[in-house]
Parts: sequence; structure tokens; C-alpha cells
Amino acid sequence: MLKKLAIGIAVGLASTTVQASDWLHCGDVFDSQSGQLVGERYIEVENGDIKSVKVNAPGDSSSLIDLSDSTCLPGFIDLHVHLDGQSGPNSYIKQFTQNPADLALVAQNYGMKTLKAGFTTVRNPGDSDNVTIALRNAINAGITDGPRIYTAGKSIATTGGHADPTNGWKEQLMGRPTPKDGVINSEEDAREAVRQHYKDGADFIKITATGGVLSMASSGDNPQFTDDELEALVDIADDYNFHVAAHAHGKAGMLRAVKAGIASVEHGTYMDDEVIAAMKEHGTYLVPTILAGKFVAEKAEIDGYFPEVVRPKAREIGPKIQDTFAKAYKAGVNVAFGTDTGVSAHGDNALEFQYMVEAGMPEAEAIQAATSIAADFLKNDKIGRIEANKKADIVAVKGNPLEDITLLQNVSFVMKDGKVYKQ
Repeated sequence: MLKKLAIGIAVGLASTTVQASDWLHCGDVFDSQSGQLVGERYIEVENGDIKSVKVNAPGDSSSLIDLSDSTCLPGFIDLHVHLDGQSGPNSYIKQFTQNPADLALVAQNYGMKTLKAGFTTVRNPGDSDNVTIALRNAINAGITDGPRIYTAGKSIATTGGHADPTNGWKEQLMGRPTPKDGVINSEEDAREAVRQHYKDGADFIKITATGGVLSMASSGDNPQFTDDELEALVDIADDYNFHVAAHAHGKAGMLRAVKAGIASVEHGTYMDDEVIAAMKEHGTYLVPTILAGKFVAEKAEIDGYFPEVVRPKAREIGPKIQDTFAKAYKAGVNVAFGTDTGVSAHGDNALEFQYMVEAGMPEAEAIQAATSIAADFLKNDKIGRIEANKKADIVAVKGNPLEDITLLQNVSFVMKDGKVYKQ
């Protein structure tokens, strides 16, 4: 299997990368700090970084990539993807047929689709067998290609909760998942789970504060952690410099998580004025995942696509997320871009921009949510901006995305770390 994995990775490398040039000539550039287009620019790239951004053409243009008919933007950041799978009628059986090595290859393939769609950095809040930790390490070591990955490894759940990996299994297979498996039932379990994630090499912690749509359980919104468990999780996560992301649909679990000090609410479906006020008080971010909501609502109408226990949750919860986002945005909640891709198809991430704009967010702010704001959320001052001394993560589209946000669904150029992946 390892030999097959190595061969697959080698083929991927050979077919997806080309040598980057030293200069990019951009017809226009999006300044993610101001949210404005600043006009024609020449971008100098050296050793994977942006060396300079100039108004005038360089004296030697022999190594220039011509993007004079395009708008250049910082590489996009998606704060909620699941690279190790993609939903479909066969998703639930795959957990019994795929080995970790299989999932690693799946994740690498979906990572490349994501990168070529213009998303040069992703946050992966939950996987199987810690495969995105291995993929992140391989990308960072130059063994394979893909987006820059921040990964939580396994999500942390309670017994029977959303992200309990044995939900829906027959009794002989269920066993008793432990903190090592990402399942807790006490404050001490919470501390052990966070420490295990540190040992495994995670970048942050993901918890499932409420029920979820796609899990094999009846409730999609009930609270699933006690206040004491949440406080223990956040406290020990702080010790290890982890932020905590909380999957949350229902109000009660969401409010508990926000008051405990989590960094972001993922989805936020049943958010109300009380939750909004708490999020503003604590500086909590909303990662809306409108795309996932629309996707599951659509697929719920197809017989056999989801198990019957999932269909009513998808019908109920999915259509609400866009309206919730609109309410939260208008109320002044911090918003950062995230899609929950892996529920929807990898590579379609940029549809989220369109849905955010449809809900009332200006085009420039939607792009900022996926560039400078997302970078600030990750506390990475080297990405999310086209400036000197930042990473050379640059995408381009033909036309003006501030006039037509759907242009971002068809990027014509992708560079990450100074390497061109699409041109």
C-alpha cells in the first residue's frame, strides 16, 4: 500500500506543477486590507515570497507572467473543509471499506482540487484517522503538493454525539470510543482529548457542541457538552495555544460554547439575538458554511442520497443557514469564510462568495472574509494579502470580481508559495 501511495503522489506532482516566474503583471490588484482595487501592478516573487509590488514595469521582463487582462487577489482561505471525503449515497459504507492509506490519497486528491480552485490555505476541522495531519506534514516537507493546511485531526464529541465515529453502527461494532478516539464524557476526558490532539500534531481543536445534520442520530441541534466540559476543553486548549472551533446548530449548545470562550461558531443555524449579543461580547467569529446548507437541502429531496434519519435534518437545517448569516452579518458579528466542503463537492468552494453576497454582504467584504480576515483569524501575518514580505499566494480572474462575484468560481491562475499550479 505504501508503494502505491508513493507512486500516486509522484504522479500527482508530475502533472500539477510548473516553474514559477519572477514577475507577475496584473491588470488590477485587490487590496484585501482596504477592500479596494488599486490598479495595475507588477509583483516580484522570490523564494516563495512576494519581494515587491510596483507600479512601474521591471527593467528585465524576460521572466514575466502576463496577467494584464486579469485581477489578481490574495490566495483564498477556506476555514472549513473536510479533505478526506465527500458526501454521497455511498459515504456511510466507505467508513467500513477505506483504510487510512486510502483516505490519505483521497485527501491529497481533494486538496489539489481545492488548490486549483484558488484556495491556497484551508482549515480542516475534523477528519478520520488523522490523515490531514499526515497530509499537512507531507505538503510542508515538499513530498507532495496541496494547499496550506491547518488541521484539527479528529473532532471531539460526546458519546452518541455528532462526530462520535461509531454512530449508527451495530452493537457488536460500537465498543466504547475513548478520548483518544475523540469521544469524551467528563472534564478529565476533555483534558485528555486535548492533550492527545497535541500529541497527534493537531493545529487547533474542533468540538461538536450540538447535534449535526449528517450524523446517524436523530437530533441535529441538541446541546452535547456540559458547561464544565466546555470550560475544561477551552482552558486546556489555551495552555497548548489551540483555538477551539465549535460545530453548532442549536441555540443552547451554541450559547454554552460561546460563553466558554470558543473562537468560532461553525454553521450557527439557530442563532438568535441572545447568541449574537454573546458572540459580539466575546469576539467570537461565525464561519457560516452557507454552501453546505444549500447542498444538503437540495440532496435531501433525492431518494436514497441520505439515510432516512438524516433527510429530515437536512430539510430543516440546510435552508436556514443563509438567513442566519444575513442576520449575524447585519448585527455586526465577526465573519470569516468557510464552506464545509466535503459535504458539497471539493473545488466548488467559491460558490460561498455568491451566497454571502446574495445575503447582503458587499463583494469586497466577502473577499476580505476569505483573505485578510481569515488570515488574521489564523494569526498568520504572511498570508491573505498581496504585499512585500508576504507569501506568494496569488490567484487571478479575468474581469472585476467586485462587479461580478461569480467570477471567483473560475480562477484562471493559481500560485502558492511562488509555485504556479494553474495558468
